[in-house]
Amino acid sequence: MRILLVGDEASLSAELLEFIADLGEEWQPLTATDGQSAMGIVAGSPVDAVIVCPQLPDLNATTLLGQIRTLRPETIRIALVDAEHGNRPPPARLIGVAHRFLPMPLAPEVLLEALTSLEELRELLDSARLRSAIGRIEKLPSPPHLYLTLTQALEHDDDTNTADVAKLVAADPAIAAKVLQLSNSAFFNNGRIISDLRSAVTRLGLSTLRDLVLASEVFSAQPLSGAERNSLQQRALLASRLAAKLLPESSAELGATAALLADIGLLLPGVRNERSAEDPAENRPGHAEAGAYLLGLWGLPMPIIEAVAFHLQPQRSNTRSFWVTGAVHVALALINGDPVDEEYLQRAGVLNKLPQWRDHANALMGLVASDA
Repeated sequence: MRILLVGDEASLSAELLEFIADLGEEWQPLTATDGQSAMGIVAGSPVDAVIVCPQLPDLNATTLLGQIRTLRPETIRIALVDAEHGNRPPPARLIGVAHRFLPMPLAPEVLLEALTSLEELRELLDSARLRSAIGRIEKLPSPPHLYLTLTQALEHDDDTNTADVAKLVAADPAIAAKVLQLSNSAFFNNGRIISDLRSAVTRLGLSTLRDLVLASEVFSAQPLSGAERNSLQQRALLASRLAAKLLPESSAELGATAALLADIGLLLPGVRNERSAEDPAENRPGHAEAGAYLLGLWGLPMPIIEAVAFHLQPQRSNTRSFWVTGAVHVALALINGDPVDEEYLQRAGVLNKLPQWRDHANALMGLVASDA
């Protein structure tokens, strides 16, 4: 992979520059101190990923990344954001042209993790057509900022409590309203009405809360009608809860998040709905692989990306046993009323569990009907 890092010595530590120089044959690191030099490199030959510092001598990061999108839409575009930026989302114009955001100052281990995940993404979905199609989209769905903030807070601070989480959620009134709505639904209602966020967070549990926040962020900003958005989000939440029931506790959260996002590709312009009768040979990428590629650009875990990519064809999964991809396939099929790949389940040794899983799905959909 050819990786271009754009910034001067004042923005990039000597430790980081030394690390980049020592990356070895696996990656081909390139550096440029300003926007014009970076554009010269990109114009000369394709670059797999570009990482841009916030301040450049001649161009701002938004302008440079926009120019790269026009010239090389297949290039993965990463923006560095000052650590003092805090928990606020990056500027809207920058979100519109960047695929992923990394903190600055950029630590070598953070860069290595990002590069490794991008390499895994390319290996899983090695399609120049797909990369170009997604790269050309002028307004990709924004990375789910509140979800990623919650995840970071819970992973890196064992003392995070419900009051802290409730404060994060309260910063987005639309999502806060969704949290209160779900906590009072038949899914979780035990007869007592919840009216404050802290109690709602306690009732839902942190993993369910993160999934709800993720669904709200991903589906709220899309150009869908209210009915379409609500239907898509409701099916996603149902599939998420069902997928979690099909897996051991250690994998339940992965399955829930993957099922929640399995159809995110339907929100992207210029993709083919793989559940429809459209010609599969046409040149547009399918919504499963397109959605998986988007999630890879956002930096989500590889088991989630693989499950989204292959949930319609679980036999393509790299995992032979029944795991996240299989659970997402079954959950989406049962919630959407689509056929389940019973041959796959037979090979995975879990076909005998399908009747029980159908009962779980019917029970969940019955609860939604009673809410309505």
